[in-house]
Amino acid sequence: MKIIRSQNGFSLIEVLIALFVFAIGILTVAGLQIVSKRTNFEAVQRTTATYLAYDIIERMRANPDQLDVYVDDALGALRPAPGVDCRTDTCTSTELADFDVWQWQQAIAGVAEQATIGGVATSTGGLVNPTGCIEGIAAGGQGLYTVTIVWESVTELDSASDSLCGDGNYGADNDFRRIIQVATYIAP
Repeated sequence: MKIIRSQNGFSLIEVLIALFVFAIGILTVAGLQIVSKRTNFEAVQRTTATYLAYDIIERMRANPDQLDVYVDDALGALRPAPGVDCRTDTCTSTELADFDVWQWQQAIAGVAEQATIGGVATSTGGLVNPTGCIEGIAAGGQGLYTVTIVWESVTELDSASDSLCGDGNYGADNDFRRIIQVATYIAP
């Protein structure tokens, strides 16, 4: 007489293994989505910084007699709002240069885009914790000018740079600092 043994629970083990493999796949896709979002955000920040660097360079080229007003000795210190709004009032070239830098700093900080978070108006445009610096010939005139924009990243990365713009404001050893520098020669 032959005894037949049944294999109870074998299909349940197969289902559990399939479920485990499926769960690992879903977690991998979720991880890739997070990395993709972070990378996309970094790309938007870099694109915005590049656009803003070229914006101030074009403003400087349009007003070459006041290049000394554009140069930032304070390495990114925010300038107070100018007394004249050059969009609606007639300005001298010095007032225009001062207004240009103020407007540029406002754009970097994203002041034009506001959201109310917890009852407080917060800037939502621009860059994350930005600093913008303009270096060049202190007396103005023909020469090499460098626009540096730095901002805070969401990921740690060694970003070695000889620029002091925003130095020390982005984590230990500036590990969260992202930087873009555009050097250009301007001749009045």
